[in-house]
Amino acid sequence: METLLKLSPAQSLLLRTAARRPDGRVIPPGTLRGGARVKVLTSLLQRGWVEPADGGHVMTDAGYAAIGQQLPVPQDDVQSVDTIGDLQLLEGIPVRPGTKLAALVMALRRPQGATSLQLMLATGWQPHTVRGAISGMLRKKLGLNVVLAHNDSGERVYRVV
Repeated sequence: METLLKLSPAQSLLLRTAARRPDGRVIPPGTLRGGARVKVLTSLLQRGWVEPADGGHVMTDAGYAAIGQQLPVPQDDVQSVDTIGDLQLLEGIPVRPGTKLAALVMALRRPQGATSLQLMLATGWQPHTVRGAISGMLRKKLGLNVVLAHNDSGERVYRVV
């Protein structure tokens, strides 16, 4: 059985939230200030769990191992959702263009639909927020018929029919 390294609550919080981000960026919360912030970041740097990058810090492979996770493998087949020129996909739906909800609707109204990952990248939301917006706002409040299917690789694909 593999044992995890001893982490302080602040270290664990920073590493686990950074692991959820696609770029592995470490962004300390606003409640971690002054000397505590410096101490935690210095500790993570000394252990090799994070490294400086672009004026901030990103997780290393050792950082992922410290919390018992692996470095996420970037998927080559993920297509970004382009929101420019898609205003015709919003016709008849009372959603303000340029908002995250509009990006969600435009992605779902495409013929091929959109995967959960594409919706997360388009909106910047967590997976549970995307699912909640689809269920609450699109299905219940706007009355859109959003269907869920699975593609060949087992990913969820949502589309409006």
